[in-house]
Amino acid sequence: MTETYGIIIFVRQNIIMETKLTLRLNKRVIDQAKIYANDHETSLSKLIENYLSAITNETNNNDTLSPLVKSLSGIIHLPVEKDIKGKYHKHLTEKYL
Repeated sequence: MTETYGIIIFVRQNIIMETKLTLRLNKRVIDQAKIYANDHETSLSKLIENYLSAITNETNNNDTLSPLVKSLSGIIHLPVEKDIKGKYHKHLTEKYL
């Protein structure tokens, strides 16, 4: 006699409600945005959703960096200088005196 066991797996899913939105935009802007989205392997809808999410999640705190600044941070590696203000002061003195 063989026994059969049944396994029930419960999967909890995050339900995300998607809603349509109609926008009226300049055709040239739409065409350029489609090219940009295609170049970055994303959809125009996802691109707009990410943009709206980024601007609505910003706080009024001046310490908050924009997505562009965050993407650029770390590109340039400068040597650690202890007397940057002094060097800048010397530069201005030599330039204007």
